[in-house]
Amino acid sequence: MAASLEVGVVGEASRRVHAYWALAKPRIVGLLLVTTVPAMILAAGGANAINCYLDRDIDAVMRRTHRRPLPAGEIEPGPALAFGIGLSASGVALLAVAVNPLAAALTAGANLFYVLVYTMWLKRRTPQNIVIGGAAGAVPPVVGWAAVTGRVGLPAVLMFGIVFL
Repeated sequence: MAASLEVGVVGEASRRVHAYWALAKPRIVGLLLVTTVPAMILAAGGANAINCYLDRDIDAVMRRTHRRPLPAGEIEPGPALAFGIGLSASGVALLAVAVNPLAAALTAGANLFYVLVYTMWLKRRTPQNIVIGGAAGAVPPVVGWAAVTGRVGLPAVLMFGIVFL
């Protein structure tokens, strides 16, 4: 009798978990990820490649970075820059077409902030660069929120703040 009671409780718990899972519509979430994640990888990879292009001189003298493709002479600077710009543009365009313009604009803004503010301006002028530049790395949850909802809401701003801090 006790065994059948346990099976009944486990079965009911399993059905309830399944019901909550279905309520979350995981297939729709999967579709969002299939379009958003590759675009974010392209865009972030593009910003990183541009960063490597701009920092190739200091990367060459740093123990941690001297083996990167540009200072190691594996890739020429011009093609590396073109690659970075191409990846960034492709990622932003994919987000604009497959997700929504807001997610694309936020991604473009984060890329520009990372390249222009962090890499080109702060990195060589202040040790606070990593703190301020961290804002670019805190944008992905905002992009994800915008991709799903089509807007930037308070939860997205709070997630940004948590990641930034």
